[in-house]
Amino acid sequence: MGNTQTKLQKVLRALVANTFYTRKLSGCGIDATTTLDEFVARAPFTTKADLIADQAAHSPYGSNLSYPVERYICYSQTSATTGTPMRWLDTAESWAWMLGNWQYVYDAADVADDDRCFFAFSFGPFLGFWTAFEAAKARGCLCIPGGGMRSLARLQSIIDNRVTVLCCTPTYAIHLGQVAAAENVDLSTANVRSIIVAGEPGGSIPATRDRVHALWPGAKLYDHYGMTEIGPVSYQCPDQAGRLHIIADAYLAEVIEPESGQATAAGDTGELVLTTLGREACPLLRYRTGDLVRAPDGSTCACGTEDPALDGGILSRVDDMVIVRGVNVYPGAIESVVRQFAEVAEYRVTVSGDSALRELCVEAEPGTDCRDPSDLQKRLGEALATSLNMRVDVRLVPVDSLPRFELKSKRWVICD
Repeated sequence: MGNTQTKLQKVLRALVANTFYTRKLSGCGIDATTTLDEFVARAPFTTKADLIADQAAHSPYGSNLSYPVERYICYSQTSATTGTPMRWLDTAESWAWMLGNWQYVYDAADVADDDRCFFAFSFGPFLGFWTAFEAAKARGCLCIPGGGMRSLARLQSIIDNRVTVLCCTPTYAIHLGQVAAAENVDLSTANVRSIIVAGEPGGSIPATRDRVHALWPGAKLYDHYGMTEIGPVSYQCPDQAGRLHIIADAYLAEVIEPESGQATAAGDTGELVLTTLGREACPLLRYRTGDLVRAPDGSTCACGTEDPALDGGILSRVDDMVIVRGVNVYPGAIESVVRQFAEVAEYRVTVSGDSALRELCVEAEPGTDCRDPSDLQKRLGEALATSLNMRVDVRLVPVDSLPRFELKSKRWVICD
């Protein structure tokens, strides 16, 4: 607690020239001597809407900069899956802080300096695995970029280079496995033993993990959570898959009830709120991530760490939940059922109708190895109905008709 307070006060001291936060904190009674309890009680939340509005008013980078622009060396841009993209700048110090956070992820995944790491994503402005790539280099790993390659070429590179660690999204790990099966690439001959995933909640969904493990014999999946504007936040518990630990040395974490903003009780579901304790060049104070988690109970984990534990990882986005005929439906609930069916190569969910008469449709694309599509449609519909306690319309679509995703998947279509 004392170390966290010291780090927080250091961040607050760095805000002298940060006009975004000097305006936001004006009149709150917060300064470099503020205690943790005072900070949580007095500091207002920061939202994505605040940041987008600030960047629109102070184009192109906004006013959440603690130093002159000339001191910044790295540019990132959010993926914009939920709206307007944000531009983000880092100094050498704040970038190094993020690389240090990634070392927690690699420690949890038992990545050593003799590992060979393949990064299956396009190296664009999205932060993605850029920090993961540089952190692996700093660790001494052989780092192999996979940008600008087709999936089959990536698979061949993974095998030819005897890659031991694969970094990608959970969706893309499944897609690579499906491509391997379709092209008769035997992944049992690959050397991959660790698959580190991020960008989607799937890495902490048991059915998704099981699907990845089935497609990649001998490999173990490790989940991770982070955001461009926040940085690398968590690592998978070494003793319990499906549990993410927030890096307490780097973040002050809160979980709040989305509507009231009040703290939730341990074990209850709420919105994750984070304060960065080391990214002083572009800090975020009490940032509402929009991600739903179960509030940690503050106990020491069986793995020995006191870092806050998020059971189930990231459950969903606050704005992803839809109400269909009185039932709260989250994307993770659909995925946890669909991924139990190996015959489903890809899927998409459509929500249509007004709030009172909403309908849910799951489009399922059978894999080339599916022998009885009609039976698959029937069994999937029954499984979804049992899990959600409501009827779900399941429609089969032609092979290769649904989009594939390298970064964050966009499987939900809301038709208002």
